[in-house]
Amino acid sequence: MSADISLRLRRLADADRVAVLQSFFKTGSGGYAEGDVFIGVTVPDLRRLCRECRGAGIPEILPLLASPIHEERALALLLLVDAFARGTDADRRAIYRLYLANTKYVNNWDLVDCSAAPIAGAWLFTRSRAPLRRLARSSSVWERRIAIVATHYFIRKNDFEETFRIADLLLDDEHDLIHKAVGWMLREAGNRDPRGERRFLKTRYARMPRTMLRYAIEKFPEAERRRYLTGTIRAR
Repeated sequence: MSADISLRLRRLADADRVAVLQSFFKTGSGGYAEGDVFIGVTVPDLRRLCRECRGAGIPEILPLLASPIHEERALALLLLVDAFARGTDADRRAIYRLYLANTKYVNNWDLVDCSAAPIAGAWLFTRSRAPLRRLARSSSVWERRIAIVATHYFIRKNDFEETFRIADLLLDDEHDLIHKAVGWMLREAGNRDPRGERRFLKTRYARMPRTMLRYAIEKFPEAERRRYLTGTIRAR
């Protein structure tokens, strides 16, 4: 069945989109996704095909997840997310374990962002968050991004502590993709817990990478944003 799914995916490919996608996702020499292969399938088409292929089992999904083609990996992750949402507790445990065992294939920011919260975050919400802290200390930028983006699930449940804890672990990270992800999650936490975000920022903003800070304070009032950016917010 995986060959059938792959064939259906290729029928949706558009070669005219490939160059744009390769540039956008930094697949060139020295880019964070160097060598990633695109065939030009849009996200709406991927999601539609996921719905059409609902019910595909792990034996069908795994070859797609291990594919060198970006859209096949993306489709595999969408299928896993869908199966996780509809599955039994045993199904979810198996999908979570499979996900963490195959993070080497979750190797671009869009792949992380479509899967980390609905799989890792959802599974760990009522369990120990220690696996996320281990991922946050990983040498893999994608595993570190999984760690912080997974907490988006907690944020949507009004649980912010883990977001702030993982953000602390990643505060000195050198990768721009982590700066953006941490800032994004801090902003999301702040949308629901503005006081909590400001408490976190006031003792840390001065050492935060600029991109991380800009993302985190994006929705603050303009005057307050300027005080953070000029270093005139006082820590209390």
